[in-house]
Amino acid sequence: MKRGQSSDKQLITLLLEKDQSAWREWYHSVSPSLMALCIRYVKDRDLAGDVLQNGFIKMFHSISSFEYRGEGSLRAWATRIVIHEALRELKASAEHLRIKSEDDLVHIEETQLEVQDLSQDEILELIVQLPQGYRTVFNLYVFDNKTHKEIAKELNISEGTSASQFHRAKHLLAEKIKLRKMTL
Repeated sequence: MKRGQSSDKQLITLLLEKDQSAWREWYHSVSPSLMALCIRYVKDRDLAGDVLQNGFIKMFHSISSFEYRGEGSLRAWATRIVIHEALRELKASAEHLRIKSEDDLVHIEETQLEVQDLSQDEILELIVQLPQGYRTVFNLYVFDNKTHKEIAKELNISEGTSASQFHRAKHLLAEKIKLRKMTL
């Protein structure tokens, strides 16, 4: 099966049949973007690779529960699985999320991120440098379009804590961007 010759529906049919060439095609077509997603959550490249592999194993075993909802739904489903695997790994690892309690909230002004002069790779590198808890909330809010309510439920924290972590991450990222621009 050649890439581009099948729609999502045709690919899904082959994936459901456990067709090895279809799984290989699927892996090669989505693994680069899913690996980038893993690295956003899990700083260590080797651990990110493990998360990606675990995600594909979960996809393989749960493809029968996939519900087609239009073009792109397969990729969205895979993305959700990988995010959940990354969060599961973070919760299980020695580097626990640094989520502070609501009692520790501080007021942080709305910070504008001025990223015009930086490449996408440079921005990603700065995001990866954020502390784990900040980075996790930032990724879920910015890249995965989760609300603070959804993040709070996912991470078992309050909405206020999610909002606080996001604003702290944004503030710290703005400082890192400012420092990076000074060295350009």
